Order: sequence, then structure tokens, then C-alpha cells
Amino acid sequence: MSSTATVKTAPVRTRPDWRGGPWRLPPGLKHDMMFYANKPWVRLGNPIRLFEHLHREYGNIACYQFLGTPIVFVNDPEYVREILVTQGAAFAKERTVRRMRVLLGEGLITSDEPFHMRQRRIAAPAFHRQRIAAYAEEIVQSAAGFAERVRMDETFDIADASMELSLEIVARTLFDAEVDDDIRSINDETNTIMGLYNFIVAFPRFESFLHLPIPGVTKFRRAKARLDAIVDRIIREHRAVAASSGKGDRGDLLSMLLTSRIEVLDAEGRPTGEVETMTDVQVRDEVLTIFLAGYETTANALTWTWYLLSQNPVAERKLHEELDRVLAGRLPTLADMPQLKYTEMVFAESMRLYPPAWVMGRMSLKPIELGPYRIPAGSHFFFSQYIMGRTAEYFPDPLKFEPERFTPEAKAARHKYTYFPFGGGSRQCIGESFAWMEGILSIATLAQRFRMVYAGEAEPTVQEKITLRPKGPLLMRAEARS
Repeated sequence: MSSTATVKTAPVRTRPDWRGGPWRLPPGLKHDMMFYANKPWVRLGNPIRLFEHLHREYGNIACYQFLGTPIVFVNDPEYVREILVTQGAAFAKERTVRRMRVLLGEGLITSDEPFHMRQRRIAAPAFHRQRIAAYAEEIVQSAAGFAERVRMDETFDIADASMELSLEIVARTLFDAEVDDDIRSINDETNTIMGLYNFIVAFPRFESFLHLPIPGVTKFRRAKARLDAIVDRIIREHRAVAASSGKGDRGDLLSMLLTSRIEVLDAEGRPTGEVETMTDVQVRDEVLTIFLAGYETTANALTWTWYLLSQNPVAERKLHEELDRVLAGRLPTLADMPQLKYTEMVFAESMRLYPPAWVMGRMSLKPIELGPYRIPAGSHFFFSQYIMGRTAEYFPDPLKFEPERFTPEAKAARHKYTYFPFGGGSRQCIGESFAWMEGILSIATLAQRFRMVYAGEAEPTVQEKITLRPKGPLLMRAEARS
């Protein structure tokens, strides 16, 4: 996709007084979205087509309406920074993210201020750099065990395999457990709910109908009840073991969440002398959030990385040369990461083309000014890591897989918010350093042993839900490196 495509020079539209004053909205669709329901770029469950159409027709900022609410699609990195950072306090989570509270409760992804900042302060020690570093060995051992189980020259679904590896890593680091029936049940129930994602988002006031015997609602309610019961029991067991052993922190993320404390601050930000902890309900919300964000996203990123390497032999050869030089046949360690620069660039470039979190949204709490535009309170703003990463204005020849885009010099030459796979501002993903470590060490461990050969018959397509999964199996064949 290129932002140099022909752009319609529609004049800035001016609204009459509405919610407090005159508005200058970006160019875009003249009618409510319902008017365009039969267009090929409007399809439930595939908003990427809509965003591509808006960008192609109107440029890097465009507007449309849905049931009277202005919705602004932004593909300009400076405007993204305005929304996430400069004017961040003027925005809250938009409707589709808030709707996921029925699954994640008031976790770090879904909660708004000031509760979000309180939870982030309590959870922060669990994601401290030194704490995260302790999980490097678990990641490598899980990846090495996975490599031993791979049968050479047999075709398998790399998406399922990556999910299995990521599930084992999150079990060890989040729960200090192996992949047992409980962990698999959490995975199964989460996948059931993710399968209902489009239904949950599209269903008007979904949370108000949870008690009704509607098929999709009933399926969600039962899966959520089973999910909560399993996580609640794991939390109780962690607390019981801590009480009997006198050791609250077992080294896993759940233990840290249960033992973390912060000082209570007054209205002016001064310590009051009191401390706060998370309730079990709050811990459960964060566990589900970490599970989804730390398992699903990394697994998808690794899936697309193996596919892209299989299609780009030059990049694959450079990766193997780095691994041979740095590791010389041994397993990687945390200390090797500063030398695994090309491995990191491969992972970064994969997330440019196939970002696991592919879109972000915000709702304005007050009138917003972006460049020449003035947009009313209550408007929704969307910006897509997927669209931004495939825009030629920011990444020339954008569909080409080119890890060298992420050399220090290349990154310094670009606006920071042309690439934001983990968000930005005060709500930037708290687990970002863990995700980078998991991705780099997993790639380094596996790519030493074998190379992946794509065994599918056509280019894979994406399905955009909360994360960017491949649609259907993504078939690979592992071959031993010569």
C-alpha cells in the first residue's frame, strides 16, 4: 500500500454546532457507514479492507460515521503520537476494546484511568527488567524441547506448533507450571471466546444480555464461567502454598502479582503511608490479560516469522550466519541477545508486515484538534499497525521482507510512530521486553536446528480478530540445516 496513490482533494467538511461547537472533520465518506453495506470494502469481520479503502481514497486521515458517531482513521505518525502521548489524557479506550471487559475484566488492556495507572503500578515489579531476565532460561529450554519433538520432513501447521510452544512458555513463567489439564483448559476456553469475538463486538450492549438464552451469549457465558473457575482455583492454590511454605514469591509472574504492593497516594500524588494490593478478582483479570497478550500475540508473531523466512532465502541465510557465528552450536542465553542483532531485526520486520496487535482505538473525552481538524468529544479514532507498516511513504517497497529496515540508523531516520507494535504512551505494553526476549531466543534456538519450508499451495491470508492469525492452517516442513 502506498500513500502516494491518488488522493481525492475533498474539502475539509464543517459540521454545525453539535456537542458544543463547529467541527472541521477530515475528508471521507459522505453518508453513514450503513449506506455502504453492499460495498466490497465493507464486510463484517474484515475492517482491514475498509481501512485500506479509506487510505487509498482520502490519504493519511479520513472520517466516516457509524450510527451518527464520527470515526476517524489515522495513518499519520504525528497524529498517532498526538493521540497516544501528547493528548493522551483526552482519550479513553473505544467501544470494541471496552467490550472485551466481559472477558478480561478491568485488566491493563481494557481499564481506563485512574484505575489503569493503579493496576500498572502494582503490576510493574512483575515486569521489571531483572525479573523478566530470569525467564530467559525457561524460554530457551521450552524452545529446545520443542525442537526435539519436531519431526523432520513432515508437514505440520506452524500456527498450532507456535501456539503450543508459547503455551508452554507462558505456563512456566506465569504459573510456574507445566502444560497440564488446567493450562490446556484455559487455552481452550480462551480460544472458544476468541472465536466469538466478532459476535461479541457487533452485538449491541452485549454485556446487558449475558443472562439471556441466546446461543452465542450462552456459549460465551459457559466458557467464561469455566475459565474463571480454573484461574480462581490456581490463584487459591498459589496463596495456599505461599501460606504453608512462608514463601510468597515462587519466581513466577502470578506469585509476583499476588505479593506486589504499592503506596497509596493522595490527590496530589503524595504517599499516605498506606499500601494497596490486588484483590483476587483483580489478579484474575490481570492473569487473563497476561495470558492472552503474552501467549497469543507472540505465537502469532513467530508463526509469521517462519513463513516470511521461508519466502526469503537471503534473509534466512543471514540469520543462520549470525547464529553460527554467535552461538557456534550451543543454546542461546540472555547474555547473547546484544549480539543477536540480525535475529532481532528479523523479528521486528515480521511484526511490521504481520503485527500481532494490528489495530488500536481510542475515544475522545473532549473536543480534539489534529492539525487543521477539530473533532468532537465522543468520536472514535483508529490507527492500524498493519496499514502503517505497509505504507510506502514510511517503508519504501513495503511488501518486501527486509530486516535491514531495523538497523539503528534506519530506525533513527523514521518517525517513532511509524512502528508501534506494542502501542505507545502511558499505556504501552507492560510486557514488551518479555515479548522481544521470547521472540529472539525462540528464533535463535529453533533456527539453529532446522529451516522451515512452506508447504501450502497459496499465499496465506489473515483473519483479523483481537490478534492477526492466519486463516486456516499454515503448513510448513522442517528440514535439517546442511
